[in-house]
Amino acid sequence: MKKKINEEIFNKKIFNKPLRFINRELSWLKFNERVLSESQNSDNPLMEKIRFLSISGNNLDEFHMVRVAGLWRQIKEKVFNRTDDGLTTRQQFNEVSKTLKLLLKTQQLSWDTLKKELGSVKINFLETIRGFKENKKEIQLIFKERILPTLTLLAIDPAHPFPFLPNQSITMVCSLKNKKGKISYSLIIFPPKLQRFFKLHDKNSWIRSEDIIKQNFELIFQDFELQSFTLVRVIRDSDIEFEEEAEDLLLSFESALKKRRRGTVVGLYIQGRVEKKLLSFIKKSLKVDEERIFRISSLVDIKSLDEIIEQGEQKFKFKKFKPRFPQRINDFNGDCFSAIRKKDLLVHHPFESFDVVVNFLEQAANDENVISIKQTLYRTSDNSPIVKALIKASNLGKSVTAVVELKARFDEEKNIKWSRDLEKAGVNIVYGFVRWKTHAKISLITRKEKSDVKSYVHFGTGNYHPLTAKVYTDLSIFSCKPKIVEDALNLFNFITGYTKPKKMNLLSYSPILLRHKLVSLIDNEVANKKKGLPAEIWIKVNSLIDSDIIDKLYDASQNGVKIELIVRGICGLRPGIEGFSENIRVKSIIGRFLEHSRILCFANGKDMPSSKNNVFISSADLMTRNLDRRVETFVPIINETVHEQIIKQIMVTYLKDNINSWLLRSDGTYEKIVSKSKPFSAFQYLLKEPSLSGRGSKQKNNDKKI
Repeated sequence: MKKKINEEIFNKKIFNKPLRFINRELSWLKFNERVLSESQNSDNPLMEKIRFLSISGNNLDEFHMVRVAGLWRQIKEKVFNRTDDGLTTRQQFNEVSKTLKLLLKTQQLSWDTLKKELGSVKINFLETIRGFKENKKEIQLIFKERILPTLTLLAIDPAHPFPFLPNQSITMVCSLKNKKGKISYSLIIFPPKLQRFFKLHDKNSWIRSEDIIKQNFELIFQDFELQSFTLVRVIRDSDIEFEEEAEDLLLSFESALKKRRRGTVVGLYIQGRVEKKLLSFIKKSLKVDEERIFRISSLVDIKSLDEIIEQGEQKFKFKKFKPRFPQRINDFNGDCFSAIRKKDLLVHHPFESFDVVVNFLEQAANDENVISIKQTLYRTSDNSPIVKALIKASNLGKSVTAVVELKARFDEEKNIKWSRDLEKAGVNIVYGFVRWKTHAKISLITRKEKSDVKSYVHFGTGNYHPLTAKVYTDLSIFSCKPKIVEDALNLFNFITGYTKPKKMNLLSYSPILLRHKLVSLIDNEVANKKKGLPAEIWIKVNSLIDSDIIDKLYDASQNGVKIELIVRGICGLRPGIEGFSENIRVKSIIGRFLEHSRILCFANGKDMPSSKNNVFISSADLMTRNLDRRVETFVPIINETVHEQIIKQIMVTYLKDNINSWLLRSDGTYEKIVSKSKPFSAFQYLLKEPSLSGRGSKQKNNDKKI
């Protein structure tokens, strides 16, 4: 394939045509293939394999509800734009649907394999007639006590029209015959919170909720004979369109959320083989055609396997670890402000505790010397300690401003609730810009100190979410340096008051400065290469899809700049094409933790890694939406210790990883890196090795060399 691409590029001279890009949607599906492959990775404990399978299901649901739905909407609205890689909307939809069906099939095959592995350790799933008969009494008891009272049964006739089935709902559709031989249809609607798996008493055996219902049909339909049935799961268009000129953004979003619940059916998952007349009834009732139907052999909601994981034994999971708490803060008796005044501090989650961020805000809430707190909120947890700290601070008389992003997909309702709770406590609520999402992660605290006023800032690459911080790798940097806190204040004023900063000292931000900054940094590497100086770029992001940035990287490669990219998910760049992108290597790291930190390093005329390289962390991925339609931060790393930690301890570790890494080929496929030398896992190293900037007086400098 590589040879074919080379011939097309050089013989047909299509450097400036779509072949140079990989399709965004297909690249994302490749990412989910890599996640799914971890469910068959023999190095993973059994329950963790199931977890990866469940995650792949959850990922696919969101992709279907948003990305596939968007393509379907464009087709219906007759939008004929081509993508950067040259595909029409219909071509994209067809390719995505084909790949989606293959992924769904692979998920089912993976589950079949994992069930056998579970059986080998005496964890069984009842699926046979014999198994049902042997456990009939207990199955019936579970049905009567725990399932039947929750079910909604709906007969379909002129007096009972086919009901609305919510997004991701599961329904059993039944064909029945009465005593007179007349055929009718009935639905058994599963409540959203109904357990999907039930564990039998005194046995390590599980049974699906639909199998329990099937074994008790006679208790539901006493006057009917069951002819045929199937399980269906509805996937609806879940993207939100809201009125940009709305006078009340909150009310506009609430209205849009109600519409989302009734979005068009973009996918219908149907379990097993279905009798023709029953299938025709389902298709007609839900107004779906064949191309939106996905046939599932066994489990229509793979993500529900997380129920089993939660109850699984620890011996079948990853070994537990306790996130480290920076010793340097302990050296100051837990006083975050004193520790930050000493020097900048970087916290690497989840290897280091998110409690540092929580403590920082809780201390600010309780400190009588704190005057004000400014905070962005994109996503946070249901019982958020961050929100509680902001409410407490406001109740104690501090000036608190919260920038709540209503447009955080699938967290809109939660954020509406938080904004109202905060507003009741007297917090100044700002929803940011109508046209742009505020995706930047910033806390800014102002405090009286003697006769002066001092500010402290936190920038993060991830959300203020204590739960995801346990499994997402992210960076938190704390500083009180005057120039960077002044930049943070200017950015907050831009978000809350639309006052565009006239000048920034160190910080770059989108959608105003970030794209230009990135281009200038890449151009600088090209200029240094032409001068005979070292020229190299290391980038770690979740997604790389912006065509202009990709073209700048291609240009740098053709000028001899060596480029190392760690792109977890979507990557539209084709590496390794001779004479075009041969100096670019792209790897994706998939493992125990979800790679989420964004780090960008530039040689700046010095060999890498070096203290003279330019290093940045960011809230932004290299996507057009992040650079042009979101408020993001791009934070330069000035402190020497933090600089060394990021480039020498973190980036070198990830680049060296040969256990969790996949290499992107020029044809858009990925190949798992098989270690030919000593195996090295970035996760294992970072779990054991204390981070440089968090070491305190009791921590000896005994860092292992990578």
